[in-house]
This record gives sequence, structure tokens and C-alpha cells, in this order.
Amino acid sequence: MNILVIGGSYFLGKHFVNMVCRDNTVTVFNRGNALLGIDGVIEIRGDRHSVQALEQLRGQSYDVVVDFCAYQKNDITSVFQVMEGNIRQYVYISTVDVYMHGLMQKIDENGIFETREIAGPEGVYVRGKVLLEHELIENALEYNVNYTSIRPAFIYGPGNYAPREGIYFHWIKQLGQILQPEGATGEFQPVYVGDVAKAIMVACGNEAAYNQAYNLAPEQSETYDSYADALKQIVPKPFDIVTIPLSVIAEKQISFPFPLTKEESNCYDGSKALTLIGAYRSLVDGLRLTADSYEF
Repeated sequence: MNILVIGGSYFLGKHFVNMVCRDNTVTVFNRGNALLGIDGVIEIRGDRHSVQALEQLRGQSYDVVVDFCAYQKNDITSVFQVMEGNIRQYVYISTVDVYMHGLMQKIDENGIFETREIAGPEGVYVRGKVLLEHELIENALEYNVNYTSIRPAFIYGPGNYAPREGIYFHWIKQLGQILQPEGATGEFQPVYVGDVAKAIMVACGNEAAYNQAYNLAPEQSETYDSYADALKQIVPKPFDIVTIPLSVIAEKQISFPFPLTKEESNCYDGSKALTLIGAYRSLVDGLRLTADSYEF
């Protein structure tokens, strides 16, 4: 296939490009802040929010466009307009955060999107992603292009720039301990980056994935206790667990990477994506692969 990747120079995008570049023609369009330098991969430098930069894509045609960095209104529309419909499939990397929060039930791909105003940067992110879900379908219908929406939960793995598992590995390496919220009831569904990259790869050019959405979330929800247990199994260096009451965390505004309470937690049904990936990698296996990059 002839694949255009928008973004793709960091973390998930980089994993995906490495996975597909051997058997496909891959062009990566991004700002060029971190050039991939992968043999055979064509790199075009440009800001997707610049009309002039996007013009570099005019007249080209692609079997698949995989969009890793659409975050705000018109990000998808602008690509469809410059490509003039010369796309067979548009794969949008969305998020499970588009669903209404706080429903206290497992949410599948037919879940209701969030429509309420959420304060702060998180609210801006969620509103943008929800708008783009609608934008994706509207443009796909207008230009007669197939679409696929990939909606991962908490992604982790080698190269992760989000402050999640890296926090724990740095605590262990530098301090010989991790902080643990005492009495936390939060639950979360970490998904390994390789599973998400594989789901995207298998969806590309796959007629069964046309005009479909897929949650990427393992069946097993984790807790702070189960997460600490997984770390104990894979980190060769012994470490202490220092507990902090939730009241102190709130008072001192200490940040933790996952929801602290049941009320803040959301649960997603990721079983549909098994048709793309076969099985989810376990947290222990995924953290073991991630820990290797921290050179314990």
C-alpha cells in the first residue's frame, strides 16, 4: 500500500511506521522536529496548520492516510480538501476520552460522546477529539472515502513521552522507591503501544475495518496495587513502596498518572479490536519490554 502518515515521529507513530515500512510505501508528513531517518521512508516537512505546507500533498493519492496528530477543529477537513478525495481510507487516531465520562459502566464503540464542558487542558483536548470524530465521518461521506477511528485507552511502552510508567521507573532508578496513593480505588486499562500500532496496521486497507471504530483497552482493569505488583515482577532492582493518603495528595496537589478514585474511573470494552490484534499483551509483559529501555 501507499500510506501517508501525518505526525508519526514520536512514540505510537514511530512504532507504527517501523512496523509498516518494510512492506509498504510510507510517506511521513510532520514538522520535522524529530526526523525518523528510516531507510525507504519519505519524509515531508510541514506544519499541518499551514495551508502552504499542506499544499505539498496536493495532487498526490494514497491508499491510506493515518492521522496521529489531529487535535483541533478543521485538522481533518483541511487534509481532505487538499487531497480532493484521492484517499481510499482515512485512519484517525482518536481516544476513549471522547466518550461521556463518569457513566460507571463498560463503554463500547457505540457509547455516547462527551458533550459537557470539562475545565482545563483536558477539556480542550476532549472537545477537540469529539469534534474531529464528527469531522471524520462528515468528510468521509462528502468525499466517498472509507474511515476508521482507533480509540486507545492509556498507552504505555518504550518511547512514551506521557508521564505514566516512566514516572515509576525514574522513581525506582533514582530513589529506590515508588509513591503509592493510600486507599486509592481508581481503575484503569493500560494498553501496550505495540498492540495499538498493530491494530492500526491491520486496519489499513482492511475492508472489514472500513467505516468502523475500535476501542483499544484490555479486558483486565488495573489498580494502583496491581500496577505495583507488576512492577515488582519485572524490575530487577528492589524498591520500597511509600504510601501517601489521598487527603495529602489533594492538599499538596501531587500528580499521579491514573485515576485515584472509582468515581474518576471509566471502563471500556476493547473486545472488538481483538479482530485486529488477536490478543492484548499482559501488563507484566508490556512493562518488562518497557523496562528494558530504562537500562536497569
